[in-house]
Amino acid sequence: MPNSACHDPLHAIETVSIDELRNLQLQRMKKTLRHAYENSLMYRDKFDASGVHPDELGSLEDLVKFPFTTKQDLRDNYPFRSFAVPMEAVVRIHASSGTTGKPTVVGYTKNDIDVWADVAARSIRAAGGQALDKIHVSYGYGLFTGGLGAHYGGERLGCAVIPVGGGQTEKQVQLIQDFDPDIIMVTPSYMLNIADEMDRQGVDPKNLSLRLGIFGAEPWTDAMRKEIESRLHLDAVDIYGLSEVMGPGVAQECLLTKDGPTIWEDHFYPEVINPETGEIVADGEEGELVFTSLTKEAMPIIRYRTRDLTRLLPGSARTMRRMARITGRSDDMMIIRGVNVFPTQIEEHLLAIDALSPHYQIELSKDRHMDVMTINVEFSENADANSDITAAELVHRIKTFIGVTAKVVVHEPGRIPRSEGKAQRIVDHR
Repeated sequence: MPNSACHDPLHAIETVSIDELRNLQLQRMKKTLRHAYENSLMYRDKFDASGVHPDELGSLEDLVKFPFTTKQDLRDNYPFRSFAVPMEAVVRIHASSGTTGKPTVVGYTKNDIDVWADVAARSIRAAGGQALDKIHVSYGYGLFTGGLGAHYGGERLGCAVIPVGGGQTEKQVQLIQDFDPDIIMVTPSYMLNIADEMDRQGVDPKNLSLRLGIFGAEPWTDAMRKEIESRLHLDAVDIYGLSEVMGPGVAQECLLTKDGPTIWEDHFYPEVINPETGEIVADGEEGELVFTSLTKEAMPIIRYRTRDLTRLLPGSARTMRRMARITGRSDDMMIIRGVNVFPTQIEEHLLAIDALSPHYQIELSKDRHMDVMTINVEFSENADANSDITAAELVHRIKTFIGVTAKVVVHEPGRIPRSEGKAQRIVDHR
């Protein structure tokens, strides 16, 4: 598959020394804490309740004195009490879906939008994108930050952006054939849906112009990367972001290394904590990712608990630190008879069985007082296999490597619900 990297010169900040970077972070962090305390009602209340003041930050290590921000904090201050600028300075408002309660609302000033476009463009370039490329954007547009974040980043880099959005999978395939995009930006689960539609239409991915896929908005495994790359004959790299911190473009995996997303630390300061105690863990140890924004104006975010589980790693392609691939979310963790299980663990073993497609859904239920996990999977197209034998193989792998007993139901191809955005991996009936 192609592996052509962009030859545009890197921004100076991407290669500064670690000392220069840490000094910049400290100056920006001091400014952000003061801006949040003086202008955000939510943060004035939180800092005062914790008995801490921005003047107490003398070093980056002093950030631990300040309270965490959670999704519940943002919901409690719905809709605009978390903002730190008057509404006349806000030029854009995004929000989460709010499927489990009030949505979390995020505001942007004009400068925030410019910074977002810059880091998103930086991300596309690190992924191997170039100004002459055409980008097919299949992330959702609207209140979700994915579509517009990718869109503005592509335009800032100088690319021609094709704003398709999610859904209408048959038309997506038609446009990919007709418009010859070089890059597609989409969730990995929906990319597999597009690949299935290509198979249905008899489209050979080898004959398409796509050379690069920039995938994010949900956890995915290296096994999923290999599946996508082999089926679609392109390079697959990981982009990371979340609306509360900015949107897509907080971190980006570099094409040349494919070793986890580089965090754009000049704008977003990372920590990893023990999710149970809240204590900082050392770089290289797994825990929950926490972010503090360093340049946001409309809605600065201080020590935001993302619930994403990862590790901080030294920089490789850039000076800035990397994050290991997200293994899951602490709020997606299933506890099955005392064993902690993440959907990505199931995915890894599912993809090791050639007879199965990468589509799956996990159902949780109760049998008397015992938790039951049922994994619904489906055969890949033209699989020549026995459902009982295939199910038994997956049951054995999950029991051996994860340590939990699961029920596996193998369906015919096309029976598992397909995603047009983020995949719903877990259905909890308990």
